[in-house]
Amino acid sequence: MTYNHQEIEAYWQAYWAEHQTFKAQNNSTKPKYYVLDMFPYPSGAGLHVGHPLGYISSDIVARYKRHKGFNVLHPQGYDSFGLPAEQYAIQTGQHPALTTAKNIARYREQLDKLGFSFDWSREVKTSDPAYYRHTQWIFAQLFSSWYNNETDKAEPIETLVALFEKGGNVGVSAPCDEDTPTFTAEQWKAFTEGEQQRILLKYRLTYLAETEVNWCPGLGTVLANDEVINGLSERGGYPVIRKKMTQWSMRITAYAERLLQGLDTIDWSESIKESQRNWIGKSVGASIDFTVAGGSQKITVFTTRPDTLFGVTYLTLAPEHPLVLEITTEEQRGEVEAYIADTAKRSERDRMADTKTISGAFTGAYAVHPLTGEQVPIWIGDYVLAGYGTGAVMAVPAGDERDYAFAQYFKGAKGMPDMINIFDKDISENAFTDKEGMTYQNSDFLDGCTSFQEAFDKVLAALEAKGAGKAKVNYRLRDAVFSRQRYWGEPFPIYYQDGLPQVIEQQYLPILLPEVEKYLPTEEGNPPLGNATTWAWDTVNHEVVSNELIDHKSVFPLELNTMPGWAGSSWYWLEYMMEKDDRAVFPTKAVTDYWQNVDLYVGGSEHATGHLLYSRFWNKFLKDRGFAPTEEPFKKLINQGMILGMSAFVYRLEGTHTFVSKDQVKGQKVQPIHVDISLLKDTSDELDIDKFKAWRKEFADAEFILEEDGKYITGREVEKMSKSKSNVVNPDDICEQYGADTLRLYEMFLGPLEQAKPWNTAGISGTYNFLRKLWRLYFSESGWQVTEEAPTAEMLKALHKTIKKVNEDIQSFSFNTSVSQFMICVNELTALKCHHRAILEPLAVLVAPFAPHIAEELWKHLGHNESITYAPYPTHEEKYLQEDSKEYPVSFNGKVRFKRAFPTDMSAAEIEQAILADPQTAEQLQGKAPKKVIVVPNRIINVVS
Repeated sequence: MTYNHQEIEAYWQAYWAEHQTFKAQNNSTKPKYYVLDMFPYPSGAGLHVGHPLGYISSDIVARYKRHKGFNVLHPQGYDSFGLPAEQYAIQTGQHPALTTAKNIARYREQLDKLGFSFDWSREVKTSDPAYYRHTQWIFAQLFSSWYNNETDKAEPIETLVALFEKGGNVGVSAPCDEDTPTFTAEQWKAFTEGEQQRILLKYRLTYLAETEVNWCPGLGTVLANDEVINGLSERGGYPVIRKKMTQWSMRITAYAERLLQGLDTIDWSESIKESQRNWIGKSVGASIDFTVAGGSQKITVFTTRPDTLFGVTYLTLAPEHPLVLEITTEEQRGEVEAYIADTAKRSERDRMADTKTISGAFTGAYAVHPLTGEQVPIWIGDYVLAGYGTGAVMAVPAGDERDYAFAQYFKGAKGMPDMINIFDKDISENAFTDKEGMTYQNSDFLDGCTSFQEAFDKVLAALEAKGAGKAKVNYRLRDAVFSRQRYWGEPFPIYYQDGLPQVIEQQYLPILLPEVEKYLPTEEGNPPLGNATTWAWDTVNHEVVSNELIDHKSVFPLELNTMPGWAGSSWYWLEYMMEKDDRAVFPTKAVTDYWQNVDLYVGGSEHATGHLLYSRFWNKFLKDRGFAPTEEPFKKLINQGMILGMSAFVYRLEGTHTFVSKDQVKGQKVQPIHVDISLLKDTSDELDIDKFKAWRKEFADAEFILEEDGKYITGREVEKMSKSKSNVVNPDDICEQYGADTLRLYEMFLGPLEQAKPWNTAGISGTYNFLRKLWRLYFSESGWQVTEEAPTAEMLKALHKTIKKVNEDIQSFSFNTSVSQFMICVNELTALKCHHRAILEPLAVLVAPFAPHIAEELWKHLGHNESITYAPYPTHEEKYLQEDSKEYPVSFNGKVRFKRAFPTDMSAAEIEQAILADPQTAEQLQGKAPKKVIVVPNRIINVVS
C-alpha cells in the first residue's frame, strides 16, 4: 500500500472541518494556552511558500499543547481594511469589499490546504461591521478618557471635570496640549459649554490637533512614520511631504514610561525590545527657555547636557517650528522659505537617518541667553524635528558632534559666531563629548569644576532661581496620528456640533461605511467619505433600518476621515476570546479573565515600532478602564525569519533586444532583468527560451547570445521572496506534488526558526522520501504490517531518545532539529526492521504536530476512532536510554591510542585489570611497567608510564 498524500490530506482536512476538531472552549477546566499569529492582510497575490513559516511553527506548538492537555485557542482572521484594495477600487471602480472578499477566499483556500489547526469558528475580519463596531467603541472610550499622572492610569473624563469644578487645573497632573491655559474652579464654571469642551479636548487620550504629518499626494492620505521609506510611501513608492493638517491623534506619550517598563516583564527578543526602547527614547535632562531678542516669544529647548549651557553658540529650530516665519527677518525670509519648502519633501525618518548631509538657514533673529544675557543667533536645520522634544535645540559645538559639524560647515557665514570652548580639551578637529575627564572653562560659576553631575545640578539650580528652566524627563515617542484621508477604513464614531467633536452613543454603533460613487477626494478637497450622500448606522441588532439613514449634510456633519490600518489590529486578540455568537458585546470579563493574554505570538520583526507598540498601548489603556485583564497583551513573542527566494536574471544589452547568457557578458553594458523562475528548465539555471519569448510581448522578438553548448544560463541571486522579483514559489504547487506535510516539515528543516534561509525546491524531495520511509514502517506493498510483538531494547532506545529530544526541541522552538531527529529515528527503526505497535503508536503521536495528516491516517489504521489531536504526547523513560556499555578512550601519557568498551557497571579496579591485560596496552608499553593507571568511570582511561 503506497503513501497517497493527496487522498490522505483531502480526507483529514474535510474531517477536521466537519468535526470542528480544533474548536476552543470558553468554559473549560483545562489550563488555557493561547497561540496567535499576526493576522495577514489578504492581498490579491495570495500566499507564497515564505508566508506559512510562522504559521507552521505556531501550529506545531498549538497541536503539541493540545496533546499535553491544554485548552488551546489558535484562531485566525484577516486585517482586511487597507490601501491596496482601495487603490484597486480607484483604478477599476470595483468596491473594496468585493476585492477583499475575493482575496480572503483565496487565502482561506490556501491556508486550509496546509492543514493548520485554526479555530475558524472565531474568524475575525477587521472590515466586518460586527467587528469594527468594537473598534469604534474603543475609540469612544479613548475620547472619553484622560491620563491621571497621580494614579498613573487612564480615567473617565468625568473625574477630570470633577477636579476642575473643585479646584481648576492648577493642581492637576496630566498629559495635555502645551498651550493649555491655567484656570481656577470659578473660571471653569464660568466657561461656556463650548469653552469647556475645547479645554477637555486638550486632555483627552484621543484628540484633534494641527499636526505635522507625512502627506502622500499620490495616495491621498497621511502616512505613519513606519509607512515612509527614503521619502517615499512604502505602499506604491509615491513621494511624501511634511504638511500641517488637523488630525485625530492618540496620546500614546502618556504611556511612554509604562511602555518602557513593561518591556522588562515580557519574553521578547532583546532586539525587538531595544527597538522599542530606542523609539520611546527616554532621556533625563532640563527644559530651558530662551527669550527671542526684541520680542516676548519664548523658545524652549530640552537638553540632557545643561552643564554645557555656557557653550551655546547658536539655537537651531526645526523648519516646521511655529515661530520660524514669525521671527525671520525680511532680509532672510527668501532663503528661509526656500529651505522650508525643500525640507518638506523629506520624511522625518530620512532626516533622522541622514547624519552626513548638513544644511540650514539663518533666520536673522537672535535669542537671549538665560544666564549670561548675551544674544545667540537662531538658525533652522532639518536635523531638528518638530515632533521630537520641543522642535528646538541649543547648539553647543564644543560638546556635540552634530553641532560641531554644523558650525564648521557654516563657519564664517552670517549669523555663525566662533565656537565657545568650555572644556580644557582640544576641539580643533572634533567636539569633546565625554562627561568625565575634563575641567570646565569659559563657563562662569562652573570654571574649574571637574564633575559633570555637580555642573548639571548647579546650572539647573541657577535656571530654576531665574524661572528660566527646570529638570525634565523627555521621550522621543510622539503622539500617534490617527486620521487617514481614505475610504476603506473604520469610520469614526464622531459628529460635529458647533465645530466641536461629539461621540456617537454606543447604542448607535457601528457607524457603517457609506456607499460612495468614487473613492477619490471631493472637489472641495475633503476625504472620499465626503462623496457620500447618506450614512447609515446599525441598531443594537445590527440591522439597517430605513429611518436611520442620516443625511449628514443637513443634520450634523460626521467625521469624514477614517481610522488607520493599525486600528483594528490593535486589539483583535481580545475579540478572538469571544465565540462568534457572543460578539454583540465587547469581550466580557469572565472570558478575558480565563484567556488573560496571548501566551505565544508569532510574526515579523518589521512590526516592532508599529503594531507591537500600538497594541501594547491599547491593551494598557483597556486594562486601566477595566476592559482587559493584563498590562501586556503578548507574553512571548517569536519573530520568524524570512524564507528567501532564488531569483533569476537575464542580461539585456543596453539599447537592444539582445539577451546575453551569464558567462558571455564579459564586461559588456547590460541591464539585469528579473525573470520568472518558472521559465527555467527543471529547476536548473538554464532559461527556456521559448517560454521566455511567450512570457511578455516585449520579448517575443528577442535575440540571444548563448553559451558554447547552446544554452542560455541565467544569473542567480538569493533575495527576499516577492512577486516583484518573480521568484515566488506557490505553496499550492508544492502541496499538489509533495503534500502539505512535506511542505511543513521542509520549512521547519531549513534551519532555525528565527533565521533567514533560502528556499530550494530541489531539496524538498528528501523530506518527501522521509515521509514515505515513515509510511513503510507501518505498511508494506501488500498492506498493513504492524505487529503486537514486544520491541527490542534497541527499538525502545531509538524511540525514547526521539521522545526526549522532540519534547525538549518544541519547548525551545528548535523545530529544525526535531525534524532531523525524526529522520534519524526512522532510519534506525528501518534498520531494526521495526513494525511493532509499542513503538509505532507513540511515534505517530510524536510526529503529529509536524505532519498531522499522515499521523492521523496512521492513527486511524492503528485502530483509533478519534482524531489523534488530543492523544497524550509521549514522555520518555530514562531506563530505556541507559547504556549497557561505555566506550572509553584509552590514553598513554595523555595521548589517545585506542578505544575499548566496558560494561557500565564494571568497577574501576576491574577496568584497570582488563586494560593491563589488553594486547594493545602491551604494545604501547613495550615491556615497561606502568607507574599508574587512572580510570575515571564512564569517561577516560589514562596509563602513565
